[in-house]
Amino acid sequence: MKKKVRKITKFMNRMRDKLVIVLGVFMLCFIVVIINMTRYSVGKGKQYEKQVLSQQKYDSVTLPYQRGDIVDCKHTVLATSTKIYNLILEPKNIIADEEEKEATINALMTYFSFDRETIETYLLDEKSLYKVAKKGLTYEEIEPFNEFLTTKEGEDVVGIWFEEEYERYYPYNSLACHVLGFTTRGNVGIGGVEQYYSSELNGINGRAYGYLTSDLTLERTVIEPTNGNTVVLTIDANLQSIVEEKIAEFEHEVGGKNTSVLIMDPNTGEILVMANSNTYDLNDPYANEAIYPYLDTMVPGEVNEVTAEEKAIFDAQIEAMTQEEKIEILNSEVWRNFAVSDTFEPGSTFKAVTISAAVEEGVLTGQETYFCDGVEVLAGRHIRCAKREGHGELSVGQGIALSCNDVLMQVASQMGRDLFAKYQTVFGFGQKTNIDLPGEAVTAGLVYTADTLNEVELATSSFGQSLNCSMIQMACAYSSIINGGNYYEPHIVKQILDSNGKVVEDISPVLVKKTISESTSEVMRSYLEMTVTSGTAKKLQTEGYEIGGKTGTAQKVPYEDRKYLVSFIGFAPVDAPQFLIYVIVDEPNVADQGRSSDAKDLTKSILDEILPYMNVYQTQDESEEVIPEIDETLVEEGVGEEGFFDGDVSASDTSDSSTQESDTQEPDTSVSSEDNSASAA
Repeated sequence: MKKKVRKITKFMNRMRDKLVIVLGVFMLCFIVVIINMTRYSVGKGKQYEKQVLSQQKYDSVTLPYQRGDIVDCKHTVLATSTKIYNLILEPKNIIADEEEKEATINALMTYFSFDRETIETYLLDEKSLYKVAKKGLTYEEIEPFNEFLTTKEGEDVVGIWFEEEYERYYPYNSLACHVLGFTTRGNVGIGGVEQYYSSELNGINGRAYGYLTSDLTLERTVIEPTNGNTVVLTIDANLQSIVEEKIAEFEHEVGGKNTSVLIMDPNTGEILVMANSNTYDLNDPYANEAIYPYLDTMVPGEVNEVTAEEKAIFDAQIEAMTQEEKIEILNSEVWRNFAVSDTFEPGSTFKAVTISAAVEEGVLTGQETYFCDGVEVLAGRHIRCAKREGHGELSVGQGIALSCNDVLMQVASQMGRDLFAKYQTVFGFGQKTNIDLPGEAVTAGLVYTADTLNEVELATSSFGQSLNCSMIQMACAYSSIINGGNYYEPHIVKQILDSNGKVVEDISPVLVKKTISESTSEVMRSYLEMTVTSGTAKKLQTEGYEIGGKTGTAQKVPYEDRKYLVSFIGFAPVDAPQFLIYVIVDEPNVADQGRSSDAKDLTKSILDEILPYMNVYQTQDESEEVIPEIDETLVEEGVGEEGFFDGDVSASDTSDSSTQESDTQEPDTSVSSEDNSASAA
């Protein structure tokens, strides 16, 4: 009995020892686990927390900024950014539960017009938490779905959310397209104000961070985005619209290689209108329709008149192009801003520059007369006036009004090449204007220097052939001629506002230099008025208004091709100009481009609309008859412009058979082709 008790006691002791050992091992393991949990929680907790959060869409979400608006001078919105939504799917979460998967698929088919096969394709990537299923949805398109999620039926829908973005939108489509430019993905500006002021228009993205607290509660920290600034233009959208409509009418009736119109305030350098005929839709800048006019196949009439069969042919031609070829046409033809980026020989509009310099330097007193016999012989070459039999005795003002080459050549000879070259620089030719738009033409080297202005080059340059300029250069030079001699830097933006409408920067007029005196400017305004009242621009007389200006017909290189650029640059009223207008028609679609009056016709149609709109005061009694200052016989006898080098008949700058002007350059048939071009280009 005692032996049995000892055995039981011994067994119990052994069991107790084993239990103690087991408990000790268990406690040791538990302590190790606690220690490690504490160590990882303290030392690497943040790291693991980030790993957890990285698997959630709310870990770090970009909050996009809104690119700033572009508005006209009256705050009409021309470019804005509207919020859009991208539909994002999370396949991993959607397929986790079969019931939720089915509810989600049904919702997608109901509210976003998906078919089941498409959805199943997205769900094949089972580990993904980010699949873009649809882009560019509007708030109106997603609102019914969001309302559905608040219902009992919508509780089972999982793995769907909306990523916010902004899309650039142009309310007036093609209006002022070359001024505005457009944007590509990532808010990168292409052309115009969108490119030049991109840093002002762009803002800074915000972020929304999600993190878990110690009790695994999701907390959010939001850094709000900084929206871009608003850019206020000097452009008047109403004026721009009027001009573009007039250009469109002209293109439909006549047309040409390019038609451009520039209107600016000569007293500030502000651009009020800048329009070209090669317009395109800013909301779809890569559209095939914009390329149609530049295909080998001639497009009959306007693009909107193209038949379905023709459209199919044109689209096939474009589809056959490489991407590089298509972009080349868009860059060089469609998106290119002629008014800023192209250069040309200006023709007779340059005559006012020559005479201004001569008057300012005292070479001319205004009392001189010159005899035009129809030709000047220089360096063995016959350089002719438009009126080959000659105008006879002319005053300086009459020489401008009748656009007599002979008078200009004689004046330039009196000035000499040093003085002529000096005033090319004074008026900004051969230099950039520094307008706040991208792509300004570089004209250095496109005018003659004093060293290269030989006798013939001096003569032809005096009436605007053989030198090159851009449209904006000529407009700035003329502004100083008519405003008292103040040369302002041209600008297209007048103000920058923050997203709350507060002024960030006022862009004031920049007076660059003085070109001529007030007295010289007054003389030039009277000469340019004479051009309209009784000279080559009589067609532009408008009852009740005093208008001044100068016509131009420039023959293009190579001269033997008989291609012309016709133009008119003018202003109103004469005594205190409120605006300057410059109209160019490059290669009008007429049989005799040199005799074309298209620039004057287009100018007249524009002036009839904008003079009342701009509240230009009337300075003449509408019943008052304008008395011509030029002998009518000198005007009536002209039959049009002819080549100023001996040879074939070339250009005309006449509004009717009673006016004439010489702006053109035709090669002397006795001179080799190497000597024909007087261009410095």
